[in-house]
Amino acid sequence: MKNNMKNGFLSNLPISLSVFSYGIVLGIICNTKSIDYLQLMLMNIFIFAGSSQFVIVDMLSNNLSLSTIIGTAILINMRYFLIGTTLDKLFLNSSIKQKLLIMHFVTDESWAITMKNIKEKNITVYFLLGGGLCIFLSWILGTSIGYFFAQLIIEPKNYGLDFAFYAMFVAILTTMYKTKNDLFTFFITAFIAIIFEKLLDNSIYILISALLGSLFSLIMNKKVEDE
Repeated sequence: MKNNMKNGFLSNLPISLSVFSYGIVLGIICNTKSIDYLQLMLMNIFIFAGSSQFVIVDMLSNNLSLSTIIGTAILINMRYFLIGTTLDKLFLNSSIKQKLLIMHFVTDESWAITMKNIKEKNITVYFLLGGGLCIFLSWILGTSIGYFFAQLIIEPKNYGLDFAFYAMFVAILTTMYKTKNDLFTFFITAFIAIIFEKLLDNSIYILISALLGSLFSLIMNKKVEDE
């Protein structure tokens, strides 16, 4: 267990630097929008979802209703239902409590690193948990620094912090690239996401593009197997 957690933690260290940078931006925004540090930490602990937290902070500053905030956060994070289905085998011998605890710390980053290593190494759910904790600690540290040093970092763009989020996901994609079919799937899914983002007014396009992208990938892989 300890070795798996340690390996998961260390495997996520490189990508956690981008999470740290992205967290700084959220910390700065919270400070400038008069969000209390306690509120920020409660979001980090109980929500722990980067993109959702950015949206929640914006909604809180605009005094939107709690139901609207919760509904939007759920829509943004619906992709985790898909992520959960890919981890069935890893959670095979885990209790409900273990599943709930570990899934709380699952991020796009730790999931991608786990999926990359799941066939190459003898890993368990604790590898996934170790990766999640690495990202979690980086997020806590980044948001805290951003919050308390907001006055010194007046314009995040000058430091490239605004690009950290995009760089992080490009890095994730490169770890999952294995064949030309994967690259084709990436572009098709991105194209679908752009189209539905223009057509829809909410974040449901994330789920739709993920589902269609997964279906396309399944069809492509099936075609390769048949050949």
